[in-house]
Amino acid sequence: MDFDEEWAGLRTAAERAAKKPEPPSRPEPEPPVAPVLPAPASGSASAPETAADTLEMAREAVLERLADFRSRVLLVPLDERDGLWTGRFGGLDWIYAFSGDEQLARFAQARGEQGKEWPYRRVVGARILDEVVPALDFPCGVAWDVAGPDGMVFPPLSGFVPERAALDGEVAR
Repeated sequence: MDFDEEWAGLRTAAERAAKKPEPPSRPEPEPPVAPVLPAPASGSASAPETAADTLEMAREAVLERLADFRSRVLLVPLDERDGLWTGRFGGLDWIYAFSGDEQLARFAQARGEQGKEWPYRRVVGARILDEVVPALDFPCGVAWDVAGPDGMVFPPLSGFVPERAALDGEVAR
């Protein structure tokens, strides 16, 4: 199974899971009392105490990654017409962007195209999100370092792209 097939399978499974209705909640039995664990060593982060804490930590992590993406000069492969190369996945187009040669090579290898020449353009991440995506006449997100362990996608939604280009933004309302 190649990278695109695997990614498509994961996306389909996520979409199905998102569409499943939640089962009615039943009160959970009281869990057994856990032993008291020692306090974390000084200087180490403590575990989140509530679901809200976990959600806030996840939100902060995404915002940190987004800020990192926006500040980077990225490699964006070019298509046969010298435009930014996109791939279609989950009903949307995605611009592929990579942090460096190693990440782009990993992507080429995952596609079985490591011998192919990959022309690319260097583009600042903020420019992709703020200028390129809104200039397109179709919804488009950005897939960053998608063949590596730290890959991430920025969908065309409010908070990632300007409202005028967001599927849930001004135009959608």
